[in-house]
Amino acid sequence: MTEDLTLNMNAYLPLRDVVFHTLREAILKGELKPGERLMELQLAAKLGVSRTPIREAIRMLEQEGLAVTIPRKGAEVAKMTEKDMEDVLQVREALDELAATIACEQMTTEQLDALRNTMREFEEFTKTSNVKMIAEADVEFHDIIYQATGNPKLVNMLNNLREQMYRYRIEYLKDEKNYPMLIQEHSEIVEGLMAKDKAKVSAAMHRHVENQVVAVKEIIREQE
Repeated sequence: MTEDLTLNMNAYLPLRDVVFHTLREAILKGELKPGERLMELQLAAKLGVSRTPIREAIRMLEQEGLAVTIPRKGAEVAKMTEKDMEDVLQVREALDELAATIACEQMTTEQLDALRNTMREFEEFTKTSNVKMIAEADVEFHDIIYQATGNPKLVNMLNNLREQMYRYRIEYLKDEKNYPMLIQEHSEIVEGLMAKDKAKVSAAMHRHVENQVVAVKEIIREQE
């Protein structure tokens, strides 16, 4: 277990959520490795908390697909597999295309302006080494499109799915060679939305997700 694991305290969150976010970030950063045991006693001692919030946080990690409990062995950091990644991104592709085509009809001028601003922010962040900020800008870009659908049920489904794919997004964004393509894909999506061209924006969104599938597959194979 990494020696750098420390509790990221937040006075406004329950302790279980603080523990969850601390472990989640450690997994996404690779400080807790795939297959590494998540032992309650050891984590409790390391973070200075009781076993209860550790146990609750591990359950939350399991819901996101970041942890898995093995019979007679206990919880461990889930390994990334091509099948899991394909399952998540297959659903994401369908819902993203649906959201984009709906947004074509309903996106306001203010939302388009916000989308362009976020696109520029994303490009600026790619010039830094802060993967977390790059990921947050990417999430915000898609959030604006989701909100423009005016469909809270669709937004809720996409938000739930996003938690499951966040790990893959981080792995994808760690590689700087993907940035020029991502910037171009964002630009094509914005152009399609501005033109209210459903076919164009759907095709752009398809390429956006498909290229991520190909890249993450390579990452997973290299880690095996």
